[in-house]
Amino acid sequence: MKQNQYTIMDFKRDFPNDEACLEWLKASRWPDGITCDKCHKITKHHHVSNRKAFACDVCGNHVYPMVGTILEKSTTTLSTWFHAMFLMANTRCGISAKQLQRETGVTYKTAWRMFKQIRSMLADNVSLEGSSVEVDETYIGGRRSGKRGRGAEGKTPVVGMVQRKGQVKAIMTKNVNSATVMPLIKENVQQGSMIYTDEYPIYNKLNQNGYKHETVNHAVKAWVIGDAHTNTIEGFWSLVKRGISRVYHSVGEDYVQDYVNEYSFRYNRRDGERPMFWNFLDRLVKV
Repeated sequence: MKQNQYTIMDFKRDFPNDEACLEWLKASRWPDGITCDKCHKITKHHHVSNRKAFACDVCGNHVYPMVGTILEKSTTTLSTWFHAMFLMANTRCGISAKQLQRETGVTYKTAWRMFKQIRSMLADNVSLEGSSVEVDETYIGGRRSGKRGRGAEGKTPVVGMVQRKGQVKAIMTKNVNSATVMPLIKENVQQGSMIYTDEYPIYNKLNQNGYKHETVNHAVKAWVIGDAHTNTIEGFWSLVKRGISRVYHSVGEDYVQDYVNEYSFRYNRRDGERPMFWNFLDRLVKV
């Protein structure tokens, strides 16, 4: 399936101003109508002038669509928030806070905070139930000299699991020891699945933990042996690292998981027909 295109013209048509954004929030949070806390029934509500609230036509009680979302207590305009989500959704490799600053006129500090808040709602609860799953680890951080790959200093390890032709789950860890990685696999991959890895010894006990296991030996430059390869997860790592190096340049340890969640979120919906922007908006009202 090819994802339907959602252009900047579509965005401007659907969300031309703050009022349109607020109306969408209300309609999405209460699709069957708002139940008034005082009237104890669904009543008609009207927008309160100069406030981000709606009032019950019967008793005047107010409801605030932004409460409980990442927009709560924000002084930034709703149209700017929606524009930021549109920009994030319509890229494969990410977008920098500096670009959002240039396009919207907000300060760099505000742009960075907005992107941080948006990423906080993109974590997926994915269970890999397919019969063929690839598992691999990588290291994410800034540009540093010295050893690369396993054992690299100053970088954060991330374990990735991807179902072939399916979804990905990537989790930041403190290390890539067997005692750390094996519980993550057992938690996220259905037992009985075929797991493909490289020759790293931490995966040697997969057979003992209820999985089928085949490996490829990258140390001797063996990349594919029959069905055994890790090309899918390595393709995902390439996407993440290319985006971080070209757009963000470096990522601190405290934020690695949020950035990985952003890339995973888009990857897991890459084949859907629905425009990515609407998937972002779904998370906005998932409170």
